[in-house]
Amino acid sequence: MTEASDDSVLVTINGNVEQLTTATTVDALVALWCPSPRGVAVAVDGEVIPRSLWPSTQIVPGAVIEIVTAAAGG
Repeated sequence: MTEASDDSVLVTINGNVEQLTTATTVDALVALWCPSPRGVAVAVDGEVIPRSLWPSTQIVPGAVIEIVTAAAGG
């Protein structure tokens, strides 16, 4: 794994190592990764983050993040 610069952090998102800016929140991350936050759930280090806390939950270096989107169908 490569090292992040002073203004970025390395995290794992859905199994892939990614580099984010240090001030990235869960809310901002969802906006970057998903066309809509509707039907999206996010877990950071194995803990589901309630949507109400997305704007105030900052991503920390080394975090393991899972972004899951609900899909219709059977």
